[in-house]
Amino acid sequence: MTADLRFEDVCARPPAQGELLVVVGPTASGKTELAIRLAEAIGGEIIGADSVQIYRDFDLGSGKPTAAERARAPHHLIDLFDAREPIDAQRWAELAEQAVADIRSRGRVPLVCGGTYLWVKALVQGLAPAPPGDPEVRARHQAIAEAEGRAALHARLAAVDPPAAARLAPNDLVRVSRALEVLELSGKTQTAWYADHGFREHRHAARLVGVARDRDELDRRIAARTAAWLAGGFVEEVSRLCAAGYGETRAMGSVGYRQVKDHVDGALPRADLEGAIVRATRVFVRRQRTWLRDEPVGWVRLEGGEDART
Repeated sequence: MTADLRFEDVCARPPAQGELLVVVGPTASGKTELAIRLAEAIGGEIIGADSVQIYRDFDLGSGKPTAAERARAPHHLIDLFDAREPIDAQRWAELAEQAVADIRSRGRVPLVCGGTYLWVKALVQGLAPAPPGDPEVRARHQAIAEAEGRAALHARLAAVDPPAAARLAPNDLVRVSRALEVLELSGKTQTAWYADHGFREHRHAARLVGVARDRDELDRRIAARTAAWLAGGFVEEVSRLCAAGYGETRAMGSVGYRQVKDHVDGALPRADLEGAIVRATRVFVRRQRTWLRDEPVGWVRLEGGEDART
């Protein structure tokens, strides 16, 4: 990723009327620091677009902004829900719309920041009008996953909607179930719904910016972040969450949390844990880069701010 902007260039061009400034980028690239600096410079407030940070108590492994960072700039849609109440893109987009309106009504500038790109697209371009969820179908998929494993459910998806299966990780039970559910309820694959919709709506004009990091630099940041999280109590956080009944939640299936839970459950030795998290994170970053490759992102070289959490 080649930097084509300076931080000062972004600040010199605040969002136009009705335009959203959206901070994107691979995990560990420094999105949080860039968003906070921009908010400080242009009078902004940050709307989190992260499918783990939105849940309470999932702190270390989500790279959630610290109390000190939140004191520098107001944050919205973080620590909002119990993780046993799963939030999808549609629900998040509705909440984000409300936050955008509230921030603008107070004369402030909304900045969206996060790496859950379907959520960003839902806000900016809308979602395909696929059928609503069905609790009975989801319960049946949950039972299959429990009896045969999540990979078995993913294999069923691969047989009927290969592009959707390629896009989703086998452990992502919620999204895999949703893709199968769409087909079962409508007779049309999720991929076909997306193709017909094409994200051609534009609910908001959006300007995307991100922190420029080359591959080797990002790899170093991922490794440093993983080591710091483990030293800072990541295993203890996951142990507490599992003991409190959050072991099977969607958030616990995210990158990092899934590997630590495997360790807590005795399936992954401590000696192998750090490497497993780093490898899973790199795979996730490759998927993020694929999405970003087709988006008009202005890449910024951000000096300082070496915290690699997000």
